[in-house]
Amino acid sequence: MTGSKIRLYVDHDLAPGQSIALTREQSNYLFAVMRLEAGGRVSLINSRDGEYLADIVVANKKNGILVCQDQVKPLLLPPDLWLMFAPVKKDRTAFIVEKATEMGVREIVPVMTEYTHFDRIRWDKMDLQAVEAAEQCGGTYVPGIEPMEKLSDVLANWPADRQILFCDESKVGEPTSLKELPVDNDAPWAVLIGPEGGFSEEERDALRAHPNAHAISLGPRVLRAETAAIAALTLWQTQLGDWG
Repeated sequence: MTGSKIRLYVDHDLAPGQSIALTREQSNYLFAVMRLEAGGRVSLINSRDGEYLADIVVANKKNGILVCQDQVKPLLLPPDLWLMFAPVKKDRTAFIVEKATEMGVREIVPVMTEYTHFDRIRWDKMDLQAVEAAEQCGGTYVPGIEPMEKLSDVLANWPADRQILFCDESKVGEPTSLKELPVDNDAPWAVLIGPEGGFSEEERDALRAHPNAHAISLGPRVLRAETAAIAALTLWQTQLGDWG
């Protein structure tokens, strides 16, 4: 059995026979925008139970109802990888969230650095962008969006077992080659992308002194933040992630 081309994230448990009451926004999307009718089918995900096919029982544009049938895809968790980045302009932050979800991360962690120019983010917007990306890319998991914290505070409370892939554009010292990273597919990691102005000297010194941080270069050209995020995630996934 295959799923539906229309996929929807719901905050409900999914199991055969489970009835799902849709929100007003979800009902409007399915029955006003997509023009589905009772008797049709959609696929559901919830980041816990995989993907289920569901029958449309009530096609009301304000409060539709679905009933789960069979599981069509098990839960596929991404690697235990965080993406930490300094927020940039609204559209470009949305791009980072979308692509990180598609490429496979467990958590998205906005951080405030000394040169971060955008100190306000809309958590609800970022969460919606991650949900929409998971619905579109065929994933069964939506990464969590953490509240923004200062980078210094994040590092001060850093988990002892989580490694950091620190993208250093400074060319100071010799950045680590990916081939030299500790290869452990079970180890949790984080990819850290700096702001457009780069990290401050104090931040760079703190990262280079951190026992879990590994500095790498993303090439001879300076990349925009959203490009750096994609490049770093690609390198990590091919070396240590689930792309191999």
